[in-house]
Amino acid sequence: MSMIGSLRGRVVGRTTSLDKVAGVELLLEVAGVGYRVTTTPATLSRLPADEDVLLAIHHHIREADQRLYGFASFDERDAFEGLLAAHGVGPALALAVLATYAVPELAAILNNEDLNALCEVPGVGKKTAQRLLVELKATVVLPVLDADASPPGAVLRGGENALADVRDALSSLGYSTEEIRRAVATVSAEGESQADEADSGQLLKRALLALAGG
Repeated sequence: MSMIGSLRGRVVGRTTSLDKVAGVELLLEVAGVGYRVTTTPATLSRLPADEDVLLAIHHHIREADQRLYGFASFDERDAFEGLLAAHGVGPALALAVLATYAVPELAAILNNEDLNALCEVPGVGKKTAQRLLVELKATVVLPVLDADASPPGAVLRGGENALADVRDALSSLGYSTEEIRRAVATVSAEGESQADEADSGQLLKRALLALAGG
């Protein structure tokens, strides 16, 4: 199955939305073919109607549906895909994050661990924001953060070793003592020597996947 990575064409139709963070749809005509593309209201408002535009495209494929998401830059598309890589984040929430914050703003939020700013995104509560901060910083999924990112493992602090950091992080996210015990036991069982050598970000990602049943 082919994957669409970008489209260049002319906007020949667009929807309107009273919700500034809801996804809106445009019709992009490329060589006589109209593509329905979902984007943010801010991106849509900046696209001219009388000249060709280039959109970076994320081609989202599910069993019963395919959808195109369009972005004004490839960095923005990469950020969208980075958000999708976090557990429990679907296209609607990822689009809401990018509709609320531009990529540089989102990078600053993650670098500063600004929980309150993430809670400003519609649909993101405190616990979800805490999880997003940990997952996104631990995996460094936003390309714009690469140049300024902390060294691996620096995102988590205060423990004597990586496993202690994981326990502290899971506790701060509201997991029970028993859940934390099982998750730490799971990552430890994957290889005690690797667990001691791996950084806390890598171990935390594996612990979160274990808790999610992944």
